[in-house]
Amino acid sequence: MTKQSEFQDRMLSLGLARVSEAAALASAKLIGRGDEKAADQAAVDAMRTQLNMLDINGVIVIGEGERDEAPMLFIGEEVGTGNGPGVDIALDPLEGTTLTAKDMPNALTVIAMGPRGSMLHAPDVYMDKLAIGPGYPTDVVTLDMSPSERIAALAKAKGCEITDITVCVLERPRHEDMINELRTTGAAIRLITDGDVAGVMHCAESEITGIDIYMGSGGAPEGVLAAAALKCMGGQMYGRLLFRNDDERGRAAKAGITDLDRIYSRDELVTEDVIFAATGVTDGSIVHGIKREPGYLTTETILMRSKTGSVRRMSYRIKTK
Repeated sequence: MTKQSEFQDRMLSLGLARVSEAAALASAKLIGRGDEKAADQAAVDAMRTQLNMLDINGVIVIGEGERDEAPMLFIGEEVGTGNGPGVDIALDPLEGTTLTAKDMPNALTVIAMGPRGSMLHAPDVYMDKLAIGPGYPTDVVTLDMSPSERIAALAKAKGCEITDITVCVLERPRHEDMINELRTTGAAIRLITDGDVAGVMHCAESEITGIDIYMGSGGAPEGVLAAAALKCMGGQMYGRLLFRNDDERGRAAKAGITDLDRIYSRDELVTEDVIFAATGVTDGSIVHGIKREPGYLTTETILMRSKTGSVRRMSYRIKTK
């Protein structure tokens, strides 16, 4: 393998940060404007333009949807100059389009990159997700446990009372039974309206965010992105694909998935070392949102490499005139 064809994660990481920054800056003018589609499209356009400047032979494995559903950054689209290593790319140009449109916390632009074949080609279906931060024994919590069993096991492993545990859950009608069960344990519940990549990432920095565990179902593509983040930050994650009909099972078959009941660990969702970048659009627990001042915009980006466990927080200020 030539040097050019190797996945140079250190060399590519700053370029990846520029990609997420560009998407965030493009959506800045649409924060709080009530137009989700316009905000998403602005981020998509900017992210794609920046990706095509990188010296990579990239393929989108987690993107905006199937080719017939998304004109840009669709699954299978080739990006980059073509002069460089073959890489898998998972991205969400604007994680939290509703959050952006309503100027609510934790909207992010998110992208992960790894060697070709390193990420699960997750179909656009739901995934049952469970995540905790670093420092716990393997399998201290599992998807086969009930929600209350998970809380009890985590509290025991942490050496604290159940009432000291905070759970992050996506606020959806499908989670009502789980939320009701969690309420009986005495644990606190942080309900979020959108953005479960950020929700999972919160577990890895519980001393900052106050969140110990994430559970519930959300998009499978976002599950792969979240696993890429946790691979860099540390922590455990488990995911199981959920299928509502034959069409969704067909999507899994198309993606090459044959075991529909399989539970994936973090390192099965993302099998090799990756780099990950997320830029804040609106203020959140992980990164600050875009700041405006006369003539300037400032972003904050978290840039991570799983190979070294390095986590950088970078501020980027740009003239607007």
